[in-house]
Amino acid sequence: MSFMKTLLAGSALTVLSSAAALADPALIFDLGGKFDKSFNEAAYVGAQRWVEETGGSYRELEMQSEAQREQALRRLAETGSNPIVMTGFAFGDVLTKVSPDYPDTKFVIIDMVVDAPNVQSVVFTEEQGSYLAGVMAAMSSDSGKAGFIGGMDIPLIHKFHCGFAQGFKATQPEGEVFLNFTGTTPAAWNDPVKGGELARAQISQGADVIYAAAGGTGIGVLQAAADEGVLSVGVDSNQNALHPGQVLTSMVKRVDNAVFDAFTAGADVEAGIKVMDLAAGGVDVAIDDSNAELVDAEMQAAIDEAKAGIASGEIKVHDYMTDNSCPAS
Repeated sequence: MSFMKTLLAGSALTVLSSAAALADPALIFDLGGKFDKSFNEAAYVGAQRWVEETGGSYRELEMQSEAQREQALRRLAETGSNPIVMTGFAFGDVLTKVSPDYPDTKFVIIDMVVDAPNVQSVVFTEEQGSYLAGVMAAMSSDSGKAGFIGGMDIPLIHKFHCGFAQGFKATQPEGEVFLNFTGTTPAAWNDPVKGGELARAQISQGADVIYAAAGGTGIGVLQAAADEGVLSVGVDSNQNALHPGQVLTSMVKRVDNAVFDAFTAGADVEAGIKVMDLAAGGVDVAIDDSNAELVDAEMQAAIDEAKAGIASGEIKVHDYMTDNSCPAS
């Protein structure tokens, strides 16, 4: 397998192209790195699955700074990568600017909508998966208090929080969900120390289940929860095995499927908006050997009932992106 490598010289990004075929797909990871055990790593897993199943090769690039976004997209397009998949809403403005200059190149952006004839925008119903996690958290909480720690304070992460709070309060109507964000800049995704501090602060207020939707920062949240003997909820990738028996579940967001599908479609990837919801398997809660003892028959029945209700429309989970409010707060 061949990869595109990067050299950083000052603020410049130099691309060393491998001997890969010109039509190889490419994957750009957002800040935090491909092994963040969360969002970026889910994308990496999808790309690796595509390699294993097809024997193909792809180029990859890990972002080191905000300034590299445009240059990275242009270098990949100019060297023939197609399609070019990027993880994260932060590519939105740059992609809007760059995509018209390469009409024969297909771009796929995850977590943002860019209206262009050569762009596929992949969005998830994070609120639906988070609702399920909220139901589980409420059934596990003795204090009636849970915590939510987000990374960067943006509408997308409020989707996670609102869905979680709605599911929690649907199960414990008098319950309380604390809310904190780790920052307002991209650095908020990679600050596990701050994540741990916020988790301990919420625990001191009585939270006995804490949901982290914060990228690499969430690793610190899960660690602090484990250290303090309370439950946590992971996000994006299945993080149950990081602390077996102490991670209640993980709200898995199938970014891996989005990348796998885009690579499989290749240059024929369809432009437009692709919605990956609960019914389509785009989001779910993870149950495996690491958390099986925490999920009894009553909780499993509640999860199944909530899934059915969401699928039928009987349960309408609030989408913060269409209405910037959070009724369950």
